[in-house]
Amino acid sequence: MLSQAAQDYLKEIYKIQKASDPSISVNTSAIAAKMDVAAASVTNMVKKLAALKLVRHTPYQGVELTSAGVQIALEILRHHRLLELYLAKTLGYGWDRVDAEADKLEHVISEEFEDRIDEALGHPTTDPHGSPIPTKEGNIPEENVFPLSGVQADQRAVIRQVNDQSPEMLRYMESLGLTPEIMVEVLEQAPFGGPLLVRVNGGKKHSLGLEVARHIYVSLESTGS
Repeated sequence: MLSQAAQDYLKEIYKIQKASDPSISVNTSAIAAKMDVAAASVTNMVKKLAALKLVRHTPYQGVELTSAGVQIALEILRHHRLLELYLAKTLGYGWDRVDAEADKLEHVISEEFEDRIDEALGHPTTDPHGSPIPTKEGNIPEENVFPLSGVQADQRAVIRQVNDQSPEMLRYMESLGLTPEIMVEVLEQAPFGGPLLVRVNGGKKHSLGLEVARHIYVSLESTGS
């Protein structure tokens, strides 16, 4: 049986790879930074995962998941994101707290419990932060989104996902109404990395720093709408 630590590594490698370029190997230093562990710990775990044929490791190039590694990562992500939604919808947890709670539970729920949560929630496709929930079969839709920081002035976009790693940032986004499926219009973008002036859902205007805008993922509103 794969350890919880090994499952965590597979999940994080998958997420790092999806956030950058799925065709490029993940640098071990990026894994260490993401998981807040020493580089030596990453090296040791990568060797174990490679021996189990869950990753391929090329020295001085990086790590990539094998198909078996991807399937395990997606199963853990499915547990995690279903739990996040269950905690938010059923137990009333704020979206800034569900990630930490789901981290504790994702490894221990049974497949029956997973199925019951899925059914109780009506077979959802996204978690509270807008991230896609992998299917039972291990499929996940392509995410055709990009950071709000890349939207030009006078363009409108719909928020699809937000990064869930910082509870403080999530609380700030929520206070401004920046949640999934909300329309945002970029009114101005200050030069030299300055903030964006945005209108949220046709209402209030807010000055939004790039650090926050980089953690909000959007798709451009279609011209026909």
